[in-house]
Amino acid sequence: MAVHGLGHTLVIANPVAHSGKGAQATQLVRRFFESFSNATTSFDLETTRSIGDAVEIAAHAGGMDTVIALGGDGIIHEVVNGLMAIDDRDRPTLGIIPMGTGNDFARSIHQTFNDPEASLRELLNGTVRTIDLGLVSSDLFPEGPVPGSEGTFFMETLSFGMDAAIAIDTTHRRAAGTTTEGSALFMTSTLKVALAGAAGYPCHVSIDGEELDLHSVMFAVQNGPTYGGGFRICPSASPFDGVLDICYNTYRPNLPHLLALLVLARFGKHTHSRAVRFRQAQTITLDFGDAMPPCQVDGEELKGSRFKVRAVPQALNVIFPN
Repeated sequence: MAVHGLGHTLVIANPVAHSGKGAQATQLVRRFFESFSNATTSFDLETTRSIGDAVEIAAHAGGMDTVIALGGDGIIHEVVNGLMAIDDRDRPTLGIIPMGTGNDFARSIHQTFNDPEASLRELLNGTVRTIDLGLVSSDLFPEGPVPGSEGTFFMETLSFGMDAAIAIDTTHRRAAGTTTEGSALFMTSTLKVALAGAAGYPCHVSIDGEELDLHSVMFAVQNGPTYGGGFRICPSASPFDGVLDICYNTYRPNLPHLLALLVLARFGKHTHSRAVRFRQAQTITLDFGDAMPPCQVDGEELKGSRFKVRAVPQALNVIFPN
């Protein structure tokens, strides 16, 4: 469905995104909508001040036509969880103005990132498509960011083990003000985490009812193909097929082999390695026993030892660029 104006529109902006460039983008977007009244029926703009603000703001946006998330994958993740708390009859369409260091969701929907003018053009000339989401809960967090929810929704990525530790490290480094971005940030965090040790975690896994015992060094569950600023960990993943894509290790590779796999994954060239296997599934459970492995969901840390994951088909309307 083609976009013909954004209707009643709410912009949720993270002004500190992309080393503060989010503030400039926020002002540009405000000026644009004030100058071009035909782009919306009405518009409001709210800025976030702390983690969780975007969830709360989006959860109260029922009845709006469009909610635009301005910022990185973290703010988009929060907005998605807020929107999913709204009854689907009143749930707004999601648009994004990606201003982050990873921008993996923007890559999945082929949206221009870190260029707010281009993103605005793409939103106004785009097409609305309905995407799947993933949903994860843990024994420590059976609810998600919205009280009473079944868990935490993710639009792009969920992972456990070494790759999760890397993602969490990149999040901490961004919060500390690093100027390193994208795949360079992911690779430098990879070296840091790998050199600290990547022994893996014994894990009992159920994939659509098939039981497996793994020694999990890495276990990625993807709704879109990339994580870590463009690493194509599940190159065939699609947010339209009703299933989640999985990449996991079949044995414990030594450190040089593991690093080589991650380098190959930058371009999706690891798919022929015997060290990894790819699957698709609608439901997944993981039980790490007494261990609490690193876990990230869209770059945000999620703690627990036992996890339930499922695909949520046709969950959310999103504006795609043409």
